[in-house]
Amino acid sequence: MMAVGIEAINAFCGTACLDVAQLARHRKLDAGRFQGLLMMEKTVALPYEDPVTFGANAARPIVDALSTAEKDRIEMLITCTESGIDFGKSISTYLHHHLRLSRNCRLFEIKQACYSGTAGLQAAVSFVLSQVSPGAKALVVATDISRYMVAEGADAPAPEAAFAEPSAGAGAVALLVSDRPRVFQLDVGASGYYGYEVMDTCRPAPDIEAGDADLSLLSYLDCCENAFLEYKKRVRDVDYVRSFGYLAFHTPFGGMVKGAHRTMMRKMARAKPAEIEEDFARRVSPGLVYCQRVGNIMGATSLLSLVSTIAHGDFQAPERIGYFSYGSGCCSEFLSGVVRREGQEAVRELRIDRQLDDRHPLSIAEYDYLIRGNSQLRFGTRDVEVREAGLPAAKPVREGERRLKLRAVANFHREYEWTP
Repeated sequence: MMAVGIEAINAFCGTACLDVAQLARHRKLDAGRFQGLLMMEKTVALPYEDPVTFGANAARPIVDALSTAEKDRIEMLITCTESGIDFGKSISTYLHHHLRLSRNCRLFEIKQACYSGTAGLQAAVSFVLSQVSPGAKALVVATDISRYMVAEGADAPAPEAAFAEPSAGAGAVALLVSDRPRVFQLDVGASGYYGYEVMDTCRPAPDIEAGDADLSLLSYLDCCENAFLEYKKRVRDVDYVRSFGYLAFHTPFGGMVKGAHRTMMRKMARAKPAEIEEDFARRVSPGLVYCQRVGNIMGATSLLSLVSTIAHGDFQAPERIGYFSYGSGCCSEFLSGVVRREGQEAVRELRIDRQLDDRHPLSIAEYDYLIRGNSQLRFGTRDVEVREAGLPAAKPVREGERRLKLRAVANFHREYEWTP
């Protein structure tokens, strides 16, 4: 079987963030329950940031590193999101334009809650493996945002959003999939997928998130176990503890991952509490570093955990990563792949940690001001000019870097510009 997987990967997680402990105190959330989230910060989308800008800013360093000939071999662009900006037109067309890709390229979008990024990865892998166009590459961009709204005259989002608000982030992960998988070589065929109908969380309208948090947790745990058991049917002699150097999980918040890993260690290895705690710190916590600073970015979250694992693990010798993806509604998958030192070096060169450090730390007053203004950017907005005057001052872009920003919406068409 030919080698296939991720040739390059990058994350972009915005220009502003909020200390979620401040938010919890401001909203008067139960302190004990909040501590269980294991969250530190969340990215907050500024008005000139949307799924297109996040996706383009994640993908641009990958595309710019290619030669003209290599760039022209990107023959498929898949966007993966539950934050679409149009019921018909996909985000992929905007990204294709602003990244200046070849017109000989398939453009489409995938929606399946937080599983969409993994669906995009597997669709791209299948395209490369098919060899219908030998040497072709696929660009997959998982991009999502959460903009909380407040009703006119209200002081905060609706009560049902209370504990979802601290963990709801914004960001994108872009990956180039090819037959040169220097970052993450997928174990072809080694995957277990599992899904069924459940109303755990949903978006009944573009700006409304609803659901049952307890049901979502139970569904996540159920899918984690059964996706892994299906993986075991397809791969001989698999052991949850010994077969994977690291584990990357879909991370709505760190506490859910810790609970899922604890359940898996008990069921699959009959492990004791001290052993579970040590294993979590060693194999799972590297994948939480970015997620704890960004929040849940839906379709991109499992991939963000993968990037974090690669950046913060020890890959002096090749290590296999077990990867679990879950999307409400629901669909899930457990797959695996191998990372080598070369892959870690490629990820670290992108300095994702520095980009997170460069975000503007919002005050509670600035955050409240932003969510009050979010109504002007509602889904279906026909005309709006995005003004930066009065907005929190994001840190200047570093020399040599460029960022895509939303400038206006004119007759429903979104207009962007690269700055500076």
